[in-house]
Amino acid sequence: MTLKIYNTLKRQKESFVPIDPNNIRIYACGPTVHNYAHIGNARPAVIFDLLTRVLRKIYGETNVTYTRNITDIDDKIIDAAKETGETITAITEKFARIYNDDMATLGVIPPNHQPRATEYIAPMVAMVQLLIDSGHAYATDGHVLFHVPSWPEYGQLSRRNRDDMIAGARVEVAPYKKDPADFVLWKPSTPDQPGWDSPWGRGRPGWHLECSAMNEALHGEHFDIHAGGEDLIFPHHENEIAQSVCAHGGKPYVNYWMHNGFLMVEGKKMSKSLGNFLLVHDLITEYPPEALRLVLLSAHYRQPIDFTKASIEQAIKTLDYYYTLLQEAKNIPAADITAPVMDALCDDLNTPQALVEMAALAKNRDMAGLKSAGALIGLLQQDPIRWHQRGSAADQDAIEKLVKQWQDARNAKDFSTADRLRDTLKTGYNVNVSVTKDGVYWRRDA
Repeated sequence: MTLKIYNTLKRQKESFVPIDPNNIRIYACGPTVHNYAHIGNARPAVIFDLLTRVLRKIYGETNVTYTRNITDIDDKIIDAAKETGETITAITEKFARIYNDDMATLGVIPPNHQPRATEYIAPMVAMVQLLIDSGHAYATDGHVLFHVPSWPEYGQLSRRNRDDMIAGARVEVAPYKKDPADFVLWKPSTPDQPGWDSPWGRGRPGWHLECSAMNEALHGEHFDIHAGGEDLIFPHHENEIAQSVCAHGGKPYVNYWMHNGFLMVEGKKMSKSLGNFLLVHDLITEYPPEALRLVLLSAHYRQPIDFTKASIEQAIKTLDYYYTLLQEAKNIPAADITAPVMDALCDDLNTPQALVEMAALAKNRDMAGLKSAGALIGLLQQDPIRWHQRGSAADQDAIEKLVKQWQDARNAKDFSTADRLRDTLKTGYNVNVSVTKDGVYWRRDA
């Protein structure tokens, strides 16, 4: 099996050739933990979780290391602390825990490493010093800046011209800059801001520097795949490349860059002003998390996706159908993933085609193939009865009581009461109840 991925750096699909097949290293940019994650934040988490699953399937579970960082020092976090009166540590600990719990609910496997920026200040300071010593950075007014003209290859990832780069980076106009495109590696902290001692005074790292230093510490100077949303191509990933290559004498940084497309909600850009800013923490209480994962994988990762209520409802119906088949099949033998599903995933994570192949397995009643495909993609691993009886604890208790009352009325041949209770279950909870050879059974419909 050969995995092909679209390399943003080359603007083409390429066969993945690992630096070391026994030590494949992937890094994906993680959250800045100052608030709840929205559904757009969940898309890269789900996509690159799938990438890791596919690589482990090809190369072995223990031969793939996946790292997804936590940014726990940032101006947004500082602002949140001022607004709430909470400490920065309290805020970052709280939202890092919630993020991890929410992603786990979506079926995202924990990364091998989840470094926090504040744990790598010393490597960051060391990298800044290397850039100064090599003539690619300079210190001024308590700041240290990367001097973009010092590296002629700057811009190779985003392929923007100089004017576009300056505009796109929203650069700060400052008298201490040698060039408008120069970006911050280290900046001074005021007494009321978090900071660390450095050769350039008390301060804190620039955002771009964090990922470069953490990658070097965990993956070495040169590793396989760097991933993130397409909004990070410029300036974040462009600046990462510049820092890391120039700090290490021109050695390559990353072989393959992967970026996922944007997420819209009901055809519109997600924003608080439009009232369509959807938090994962809320969505997983309203809808089955497995259905949310299916929606996020329904479009090719490089394309934009429109996250809609209709798409969630369709995903629930699809999963209802699959789980019904699995429940009817009962004893399903273990099986390796079928070639059509694996071929689709090896073609730049073509999840739409992989889902078509899963539908074909269901149509052909190949339950072993369906379940193995689901295991790789992160679907269909619940007990079917648990899926069909999904809902909140309060709902579960109320439904169980009504089902018991329905059963008692039916046994007493009080069919009018039984019919009324059946209607209550259907209209109030979208639940159908029936008697099977195994006893009374109820299920929630899509």
